[in-house]
Amino acid sequence: MLELLGFADFQVDMSPEPEDGPIGWPGYGEAVRAAVARSGASESVRVGTARIGGVDAVVIAFEFKFLGGSLGRRTGDRIEYAFHRARELGVPVVSLVATGGSRMQQGMRALTQLQRVAREIALTRAAGIPQISVLLDPTTGGGWATLGAGADVVLAAPGAQVGFGGSRVRPADAPAEAYTAEAKLAWGQVDQIVAPSELPEALGRWLRLLSSPGAAAEPPAALGSADLPSSGWDAVQAARSASRPRAGAYLDAYFGWRAEIRGDRAGGVDEGVLCGFGWRGRAIAYAAQCGTATTPAGFRTAARLIRLADRLGIPVLTLIDTPGAANDAAAERDGAGPAIASLFEAVALAKVPITSLVIGEGGSGGALAFAAPGSTWITPDAYFSVTSPEAAAAILKLDPAQAPAIASQLRLRPQDLVELGVARAVVPRRP
Repeated sequence: MLELLGFADFQVDMSPEPEDGPIGWPGYGEAVRAAVARSGASESVRVGTARIGGVDAVVIAFEFKFLGGSLGRRTGDRIEYAFHRARELGVPVVSLVATGGSRMQQGMRALTQLQRVAREIALTRAAGIPQISVLLDPTTGGGWATLGAGADVVLAAPGAQVGFGGSRVRPADAPAEAYTAEAKLAWGQVDQIVAPSELPEALGRWLRLLSSPGAAAEPPAALGSADLPSSGWDAVQAARSASRPRAGAYLDAYFGWRAEIRGDRAGGVDEGVLCGFGWRGRAIAYAAQCGTATTPAGFRTAARLIRLADRLGIPVLTLIDTPGAANDAAAERDGAGPAIASLFEAVALAKVPITSLVIGEGGSGGALAFAAPGSTWITPDAYFSVTSPEAAAAILKLDPAQAPAIASQLRLRPQDLVELGVARAVVPRRP
């Protein structure tokens, strides 16, 4: 793998250790010598540089044959040095992780290396430097909880064992499938599963996307009808039409290629929210609603995307299309309010420019949370409203049959929103 990436080792001074390690574990020195002979490595990680997809990067590569890729004191030395060099050089960090966790024969001296690693991750994040992890088989314990899960983008090998609990310490009745890369993908903790043969290309694309700051994104052209609605109810019906173009079509037309991030890193995935980075002569981040009620996981994933793009200096495009935020019991349990608040905050604090386009239904606060104040456009077949006409009738205790008339009273048509100053303009249809 490292040879495919053009890897060149750093020369890191290795401080001497007592024969049986820092806590005098019987036979530790002999185990280390056997590990060196078996793996050909002098420690459980190698650190160095590589040029991947035209982008220079610092690489941290675990050697599982060396004591199960365990983290010991000298492992921490090497990882710390690698992150320090990445900040000096201003280049991304790629971690190829294969570890069983902390090195038992070093006791707490081994476990405290996780604090060192976590600090280096945080310092590098604060410096605005991208971090990508690749989860190999296995990635468990502290290696998963620091270098693995702590990266900006997390890739994983198919079928890799991934989990905080290793196979020998987890509950006996725990289902093995819960500790796989595929499960972590389904639960929004991994962004993409990549076959080993495809890894160099995938890393190159991600490094290019995450290392390309730029200016504000221009709003996409409209893909649907070019005709403005004559009434509010016409606007609502046009936005709800099954034939209207959805977010996927807009993203495909706007970008030459793109790569998605997945999930909120807290166990949730909203399939109705697409987030990632696309290439349009430069990198642009995107968060796009797909016409469904947005769940708490969707809001948290969008907030994660915006914060990451902001840290890396990459402009953001948001596409708004939702009847509103999910408001069922499950959404309340999963923190709908805090999740929406988190996205409002991410948008409000972002230093990078955010461009928003309403492409369908703009339903209430669930839509507004995706909108950039002062930088929102709208397509001719969309609307934006304080709530749906039907909900407005219910709230005001009016006959549901009054919904069409209420739609006009709400002034939710594209031209109304421009006149009200909510939208900057109605975007023209794509030639």
